[in-house]
Amino acid sequence: MRLAHSDPSNQELLTTVRNYADHAHGEQTRKYTPERYIVHPVRVMNLVRGINKDNCVLAAALLHDVLEDTAITENQLSQFLSTLFNPADAVRTLGYVVELTDVYTKESYPQFNRRTRKEKELTRLRQISPESQLIKYADIVDNAQQIAMHDSNFAGVLLQEYRDLLLQLDKGAPSLRQKALAVINAEIKQLRGE
Repeated sequence: MRLAHSDPSNQELLTTVRNYADHAHGEQTRKYTPERYIVHPVRVMNLVRGINKDNCVLAAALLHDVLEDTAITENQLSQFLSTLFNPADAVRTLGYVVELTDVYTKESYPQFNRRTRKEKELTRLRQISPESQLIKYADIVDNAQQIAMHDSNFAGVLLQEYRDLLLQLDKGAPSLRQKALAVINAEIKQLRGE
C-alpha cells in the first residue's frame, strides 16, 4: 500500500519510516487477510494525516505497532529515528510510539484476566498525549472495520472495548474521535442486526 499524497519535503522521510516498519513487521500479515501487515499502519497514518501533518505524529502512526508486535527494541527504534530527525523530534516520535505500546499484555501480566488488563490499559491510555490519542482513534477505526468484517464472534467483545476506550480518551482531535465512535456504533448495530 502506498502512502497518500503529501508534501514532497516529507514524502521521502515517511517512505523511509514506512519501509523500516514494513521490514520490522517482516512476513507478518493482517490477522484476517493475507495482506502484509504494513497496510494497517499506512491506513492509520493516512487517517491521521487528514488532521495532523506533523512528521513526528505521522511517523509514529506508521510505527505504532513496531515495539508491541516485532523484535525491534525501544533502543533500536531510537537509533533509527535519530538518523531521520533532529534530537528533540526523534525523542518526541519515540515517545508517541511508546505511549501507543500496550503495557498490560497477557505475556507480561498472565495473572490478570483480559478485563483487568484492559481496565489497567485504559487507565494508562487516559494519560497519553493528544497526539497519541489521535493515532489511537485512527487505529481503532481501521481495526474495527476489519474485525467486524472477518470475526463476528469476537467482534462484539472488541467493539465494546473500543467504545469504552473512546468514551474516555478525549484529548485527541474531536472529529476523528467522533468518526471512530460512529464506526464502532454502526458496527455494533450491524452485529446486533439492527
